[in-house]
Amino acid sequence: MGADFNDELQKCFEVLKQGGLILYPTDTVWGIGCDATNPEAVQKVYALKNREDSKALICLVANQAMLERHIKEVPEVAYDIIDLATKPTTIVFDEPIGVAQNLVAEDNTLAIRVASDKFCQYLINKFRKPIVSTSANISGEPTPKRFKDIGPEILKGVDYVVNLPDENKDPSPSSIIKLGNDGQVKVIRE
Repeated sequence: MGADFNDELQKCFEVLKQGGLILYPTDTVWGIGCDATNPEAVQKVYALKNREDSKALICLVANQAMLERHIKEVPEVAYDIIDLATKPTTIVFDEPIGVAQNLVAEDNTLAIRVASDKFCQYLINKFRKPIVSTSANISGEPTPKRFKDIGPEILKGVDYVVNLPDENKDPSPSSIIKLGNDGQVKVIRE
């Protein structure tokens, strides 16, 4: 790890701790992030993106143990999906626990992804809590694939922009799969 990498981790950690917003590279596209357990921070994300609370945001965790701390009961099939997925895959789970209430969808579900990106994993491990990840665009506008495509209002609206290069060769949003506690599996976005 270069000094830059550790420096960026520390800066993000400080901002997240204070309830601020970061703009950071994820295993998919660049994301706007915040402390997923802090309702005021989550509200800032909705305000910046100009979207209403009922549009759920994705939450990133560092590993399966952290996932288990925030979902009442992880269905067995989730582990297969996480292990077998060939691209970043977000899973919508029933009955999340210990996250900001305004992050939870009206049907009491939460979209969570185990981050595969090194920076995300290190950051979430250091922070020891899930962080929000939502595409760096105003609601309704196209998702920026590269850092250079991110609009000025987003860059100005976050408290810290990570200064690391685009590493992702082919960035695209994650697949989304909904898992019900009743065993139902539904693909929402391929």
